[in-house]
Amino acid sequence: MLKRQNPSTPKHSKGLAADGGALSMSHNDSRSFFNLSQLVLSAGQIKPSPALKHSKITYFEVEIVDVQSKKQICIVDKVPPASTLLDVKHKFHKACPQWYPSRVGLQLERNGPFLKDSISIQSLAVSSIITLYFTDLGQQVGWTTFFLTEYTGPLLIYLLFYIRLSTIYDQVESRKNFRHPVVHLACFCHCLHYIRHLLETLFVHKFSEGHTPLKNMIKGCAFYWGFTSWIAYYINHPRYTPPSFGHKQVSYAALAFLMCEAGNHFINVALAHQTNSGNRTCFPSPTYNPFTWLFLLVSCPNYTYEAGSWISFTVMTQTLPVGIFAFLMVIQMSLWAQKKHRLYLKRFYPEVRRKAAMIPIIF
Repeated sequence: MLKRQNPSTPKHSKGLAADGGALSMSHNDSRSFFNLSQLVLSAGQIKPSPALKHSKITYFEVEIVDVQSKKQICIVDKVPPASTLLDVKHKFHKACPQWYPSRVGLQLERNGPFLKDSISIQSLAVSSIITLYFTDLGQQVGWTTFFLTEYTGPLLIYLLFYIRLSTIYDQVESRKNFRHPVVHLACFCHCLHYIRHLLETLFVHKFSEGHTPLKNMIKGCAFYWGFTSWIAYYINHPRYTPPSFGHKQVSYAALAFLMCEAGNHFINVALAHQTNSGNRTCFPSPTYNPFTWLFLLVSCPNYTYEAGSWISFTVMTQTLPVGIFAFLMVIQMSLWAQKKHRLYLKRFYPEVRRKAAMIPIIF
């Protein structure tokens, strides 16, 4: 007897096969997704592409206006923020060749002070347009040229009087009269003084801001050259009368003169050393050199020594022209010392407040 087959069996087999296939496919998909995830994780975090940075530089425009007429002279454009005022002056010179940089004076306000060449343009800017007032400072000369001219004149002029040119003194009278030793000593001291100034100008002093008006040099030369002519004429005259107290007066005054000259030189060297080393945060202090110990009493010992040199020269030669010149020099140097002393008080008050400006205890 044949057994009747169940018709549902193949269908059930097909269903199982379909279910098994579906299960295997889902299992494969899971494994593929797992492998993809592992690949992504092993590759690390996906970094976004860097955005392009566009550098934006702000340029300034500098308007140059005449301080008198208030009319615009020119506009210096495309001035970088890092530029200095000297850079602006060079660009201004290219636009207006008749005004070279040292002749140009620029002010932020009409009645304000002249700005320094080292100041940055960015520090002056309130907006992208900067207005500066122009002043023609006139023809300029360098400080080195100024001092070399001012000091070379007295050196040569004195020597012309010392050799007693026939155009200045009567030759017959010059041959008759014997020269007192103080005349030779005075020539040596006078030449030493100006030779020291010339050498310090070349090798010791460092001048900033570089220029000064030509008219200042003319006035300085007229003062020094004129007084030198007057002084040299009297001291080298055939009828010159030696000092009243003779050899002692001359010797002590000459010794004081040489000490003041040495002190002045060492003070200038100490000040120059402080400037060159860049140590401007403290007041100059005395060293092992005894000539620098005057820093303990006054803030401007170089003026003290300079005044002492001319007072000593006056006592040594005992002439009226030297006395008048020394008197004027003491007044001028006292004014310079007071001005510098006030500046020192602002910068180094604790160290300077008990010091005098030029003469200990007095002022």
